[in-house]
Amino acid sequence: MSSSLNSVNQRTNLVGQNRFELLMFRLNGPQPFGINVFKVREVLKCPELSEMPGSSPQVRGIAHLRGVPITVIDLSLATGGSAITDISNAFVLVTEYNRSTQGFLVGGVDRIINVNWEQISPPPSGAGKAHYLTAVTEIDGKLVQIIDVEKVFFEISPVNEDVSQQVIEEAQQIDFSKMTVLVADDSMIARKQVKNALQSIGINVELVNDGRSALNWLEAKAAELGDNLTKVVPLLISDIEMPEMDGYTLTAEIKANPDLRNLHIVLHSSLSGVFNEAMVKKVGADQFIAKFHPDELVLAVQKWMGNKG
Repeated sequence: MSSSLNSVNQRTNLVGQNRFELLMFRLNGPQPFGINVFKVREVLKCPELSEMPGSSPQVRGIAHLRGVPITVIDLSLATGGSAITDISNAFVLVTEYNRSTQGFLVGGVDRIINVNWEQISPPPSGAGKAHYLTAVTEIDGKLVQIIDVEKVFFEISPVNEDVSQQVIEEAQQIDFSKMTVLVADDSMIARKQVKNALQSIGINVELVNDGRSALNWLEAKAAELGDNLTKVVPLLISDIEMPEMDGYTLTAEIKANPDLRNLHIVLHSSLSGVFNEAMVKKVGADQFIAKFHPDELVLAVQKWMGNKG
């Protein structure tokens, strides 16, 4: 399995085709779960773990991988299930996202499948806010649940979400009250982080949770505002991984639409470890920012919207 993931950077030919590869795994039973291969740097049998005194109960210990210490989180325990007990037969998904590397302990690893984002659906309505899913899909007649690993990691190791006072003071020189930023992200945690950061400098924010909804919203606004669209909505901040339509495809659709193509697009993704400038250019995005640094995001938005203002 590890060798099959070493070629992850060669999978960039999926960009713009609304496709991705899903690594399927299990926790404490037969229920299949999934994670985007682009988040996974390595899969290995669980190595010996060193205890970490005072850590969260979900942290099972530290693995030393080629001399580098990696925190290993029990993904079952972290999502409300029971702890994975059979460590000898367990696996660790070494993931790289949100500018950090961490391991997730899982009960078993199955296979990698190539799927279309149109096959991926948001979690069922009525699930509440406490669940840990970003999406679901059906593979071979079984419901596969895609876990919001960003939420899991945030609850265990919260990041600073506050915009610095210096950045806020600089932003006060510009009146953003008549402009709106559209934010598309399937992670509830990520939407909240971006919204709070932008609202701290007085920007109006609209939120959607997938690329299809973002495109529909923009097309409706273009029909309403005509040539004034980018004066009112100059900027889209989009995640890459989203159900129904990913950020790459969303970007390509926008840039191919004469009514939308002047919209400034920032791809704001946790996939920092495998992202490169070639991907941005391929789909026509204007900028890439890795999650999540509030000052960096706000400064980029302030620069662009200040120029528009």
